[in-house]
Amino acid sequence: MTKNRDAEDDTAMWLTREHYALGHDSCLPCPRAVLVKWPSGEPSRSLVIGIAGGSGSGKTTISESVLEEVGPDAVLIQHDSYYRHNPGLPFEERTKINYDHPDSLETDLLVKHVSELVAGAPVDIPVYDFNQHVRSDETRNVKPAPVILLEGILVLAEVEMRALMDLKIYVDTESDVRLARRLSRDITERGRSAESVISQYLETVRPMHLQFVEPSKRYADLIVPEGYNPGAVGTVIHMIQKVAAGGDLWPR
Repeated sequence: MTKNRDAEDDTAMWLTREHYALGHDSCLPCPRAVLVKWPSGEPSRSLVIGIAGGSGSGKTTISESVLEEVGPDAVLIQHDSYYRHNPGLPFEERTKINYDHPDSLETDLLVKHVSELVAGAPVDIPVYDFNQHVRSDETRNVKPAPVILLEGILVLAEVEMRALMDLKIYVDTESDVRLARRLSRDITERGRSAESVISQYLETVRPMHLQFVEPSKRYADLIVPEGYNPGAVGTVIHMIQKVAAGGDLWPR
């Protein structure tokens, strides 16, 4: 297998489940690498793509860019929408929950919803209020689509989630860049103080990243280094178009 160094997707690193890698400038085959096909299952069903990475890695930007390019043939579901609903806890107690641990998310409900979408049924997904740390009374109706994008820091960490996915992507970004982005987002969009964001990062975000998020990278079929870049989006779009046209993801 060869790669054009001037190709638009030159910034993407490719992996199979046995870690067949293409770096920026050269092909780096691992011993006994086994190429796989995508998608699995019936060709007429929805393609489920998981996009993971640390908080502030750029995974949401990539997800939204793919969504914009694919248009109405794709839907985006964020794992964050499925934070557990704890209205019985006082607000101060809710602020102390470790929201970076897998137990903070109702992943079973997300798995159920994605399974229903793949089966052709619409679902009503939760709308989470990040200021009050509870689900709102509203829900978002999502209809089945040819492409389902699942985005979140832990979507590759859960075996039940991975079993639903045809393509697993991990966005790999340096920790200092991720922290800067998280600071900007939480202060601007969620009304947090810089002190509280940094405290949460040190107490839960970083430890949980090292324990759960970073290790999930080994399950990725495609690793995007250095966060969002147009080449990475172009690569994913090309994959979707190739499969939609009846082709195989991995060259023989």
